[in-house]
Amino acid sequence: MSIPELRKTFQCDHPVAIVTGSGSRRVGRAIAMHLASLGCKIALHANTSKSELQAAANELRASGREVLATLGDLRDPDAVSAIINQVLSAFGRIDILVNSAAIWSPTRLEDVTADELRNYFDVNAVGAFIAARAAGLQMVSQPAGGCIINLGDWATVRPYLDHAAYFPSKGAIETMTRSLAVELGSRNPRVRVNCIQPGPVLLAADVDGEKRAKIADSVLLKKVGSAQQIAHAVQFLCENDFVTGVTLPVDGGRSIFANDGMQAGLNTG
Repeated sequence: MSIPELRKTFQCDHPVAIVTGSGSRRVGRAIAMHLASLGCKIALHANTSKSELQAAANELRASGREVLATLGDLRDPDAVSAIINQVLSAFGRIDILVNSAAIWSPTRLEDVTADELRNYFDVNAVGAFIAARAAGLQMVSQPAGGCIINLGDWATVRPYLDHAAYFPSKGAIETMTRSLAVELGSRNPRVRVNCIQPGPVLLAADVDGEKRAKIADSVLLKKVGSAQQIAHAVQFLCENDFVTGVTLPVDGGRSIFANDGMQAGLNTG
């Protein structure tokens, strides 16, 4: 079963998981809730969404989970160090880090500024690196090691319009994952670093039925995914201690499939 597997992997009854960007009702919160259901102690994190962060913490406490709510800008190494110290003070160890915090907003190529590009890299890539390094070096000092999971984006391999500043920052996550897997694994072979590329999941509230149907039709499996399916992938990467440095698309086949009518003409022999 899943709970014994986690206990075996991290050599403790209640592994400690930090999930960045888990304050608002997005994928990060779903991951945090799922890990809590598996018996993990949870450190939630937000940068500015303080009220949503507290709501998530209260929800977990109401279900009997041990939880810590942390605030901080991941671009600031001092803020990250403070978060790590808070978690260690509260729980004594760090077994899992899920780097879910990210920003994105459509911008026409002609309107992208150098400052906007730098901001995307600072938040999505630099912030993830700083958090992973801080948590990873703590994991290196632990006999049971630990597991870091970075969230990328399926569309870095097939980018769409109006996100020319966003995609380079997310594309860096895959290379960073492999590099950190080598860096940390060479220091402690029980430290693993992997990446998940979510596909279309948890669509915005303003997406109407027609648009949702079009999105589903663009996916090989003909459906929109859920945040829970990303959380299940996180669970797999936490439990399987023979997987490191990989990038796992969880996208219903979106990254390999183009709904352009070409497939219909292939079976003609």
